[in-house]
Amino acid sequence: MIRCVIVEDEEMARKVLKSLLTQYCKDVMVCAEADDVESGRAMIEAFRPDLVFLDIEMPGGSGFKLLSSFDSIDFEVVFITAYEQFAIKAIRHAALDYLLKPVDPKELVAAVEKVKEAKYKKTLKRQYDSLLKNIDPEQLVVRKISISTSDKIHLIEVDNIIRCESDNYYTKIFFKDGTNLLVSKTLKEMEQRLEEYDFLRTHKSHLVNIRCIMNFVKDEMMVVLTDGVKVPVSKRKKEKILEVINSL
Repeated sequence: MIRCVIVEDEEMARKVLKSLLTQYCKDVMVCAEADDVESGRAMIEAFRPDLVFLDIEMPGGSGFKLLSSFDSIDFEVVFITAYEQFAIKAIRHAALDYLLKPVDPKELVAAVEKVKEAKYKKTLKRQYDSLLKNIDPEQLVVRKISISTSDKIHLIEVDNIIRCESDNYYTKIFFKDGTNLLVSKTLKEMEQRLEEYDFLRTHKSHLVNIRCIMNFVKDEMMVVLTDGVKVPVSKRKKEKILEVINSL
C-alpha cells in the first residue's frame, strides 16, 4: 500500500483527486490533506508518506518552496499544475512527474505506476536536487493585483480570475467561485494590468485567463472556459489562440 498526502489549495480539486485515486488506484491510501505550504509540511512530517501530490501554486508560497524547506526528501512527489510553463520545463528537466488540471485518470494511473518503480526511487535525491537548483521557489507565490471600486480597494488573486468582459467604460471581472466584480476600468486597462499573468484578449470585449481555457470550438469561433462559458474569438485573434493552445 502506498501512503500519500495531498497538498492542494482547492477543496474541489482535492475531492476529485481522492475520488480518482479510490476508483483507479486501489493501492494508494490518502493519509492526510493540506491546503497550503505550512500545513502541507506539517502533514508530511506527521504522516511520513510514500507519495505527495503537490500543487505548484498555493497560498503562502509554492510547492517548490515546500520541498526546499526539507533538508532531505524521502518521499515521492507528483506535481499538480495548471499550465505553468516555467514550472513544467523545470520538472521535465529533473525527469520528475506532473499532472495537469483537470487530472486525467489515465495520466494519474501512469504517475502512480512510476512511483512504484524501484529505479525511480534510487535516483530520487539527485532528481530533486536538480529541480530545486533550476527553479526559484519565490517565483511561484500567490499573485495579486489591487483594484479600486467606489468604496473599497480589492486585493485580487490573479489565478482566481477566469475572464474579464467589457461593459462600456467599465469592466466586469468573473471569478472561479461564480462571483463577479464591476470595476471602473476599461478592458484595455485591465489587459495592461494582467498582461504579465497569462491573460489573452480573444475579442474586443473579452479577456481570458489562458489557464482556464478548456477548448477552442473552431466552427463557432469560441473558446470554452472551465466554468462552461463560451467566449467569442475574433478572426484576427484566431491564430494567436491556436498558437497559445498548441503550446500548452
